[in-house]
Amino acid sequence: MIVENDVGSDSEEGENYFVSMTDMMVGVLFIFIIMLMTFALDFRRTTDVQEDALKVAQEVAKKLDALQTDVKGQLARIEARSQDRRRLLEDIRMQLAAEGLNVQIDEANGVLRLTEDAVRFAKQSADLTDKNKENVDKISRVLDRVLPKYVPCRSTPDRPMCVALRGPAIETLFIEGHTDATGIDADNWQLSTARAVNTYRELIAISPSLRSLLNQGKEEIISVSGYSSTRPIDARYVKEAWERNRRIDLRFVMETDNSQKFEQILKVTDDMRGEIDRLRAASGAPQ
Repeated sequence: MIVENDVGSDSEEGENYFVSMTDMMVGVLFIFIIMLMTFALDFRRTTDVQEDALKVAQEVAKKLDALQTDVKGQLARIEARSQDRRRLLEDIRMQLAAEGLNVQIDEANGVLRLTEDAVRFAKQSADLTDKNKENVDKISRVLDRVLPKYVPCRSTPDRPMCVALRGPAIETLFIEGHTDATGIDADNWQLSTARAVNTYRELIAISPSLRSLLNQGKEEIISVSGYSSTRPIDARYVKEAWERNRRIDLRFVMETDNSQKFEQILKVTDDMRGEIDRLRAASGAPQ
């Protein structure tokens, strides 16, 4: 009995061991199957994501193509307007030259610079001397002849009257006052503005019709601004430079002067295109 009991005990222990090993193997196999299924699902999910991403990339690429084509067209029109503005500045310069006034053109910034031969201010003064006043009067008459061709609207006693221009339209003509680098900075801001305001008042006094010139927003195109000594044309700290910097600039801003904005848009779209190309390369899609 003892032997039989021992044998039986050994047999049960063997069966129990076998069952335990079987359960373990089934468990491991079950875990393996789960892992395999999870891998397959993840792989499918990843493949779907890649396919969806590729479709999105293709659609975005089409939109980017259309956007870039439009922006490039806008830039071409802006360049044409810039050429028109250069002709405007050259027209004014030539007419002033016929009046005996020497002015300079800064094409990049749309500025007509009234040199010391045209308008020069004494140190710490915003007054227009007799000669300067006479020159500003000449400038006023030239502007009164030229500017109406470049404005879409005119003010009338009843309401603004507007016409469609074939060429560029002026948004704003800034009369900009400047000082030299000497003196107190806080005073120079007021002084530069006073120089611009006095020039504006003289222009309007001679040619009151200049105030009737309106932009597309039906606002007067002529405005004033003062820059103290922050925008010198001669950075040297000498008397000759100070005399040159005490000046008036006329800055013409056209309705289509948005080139910087469009350049920024193009840069963004180029960056996005680079990301899309990298996404295509990662997915193995043809470029």
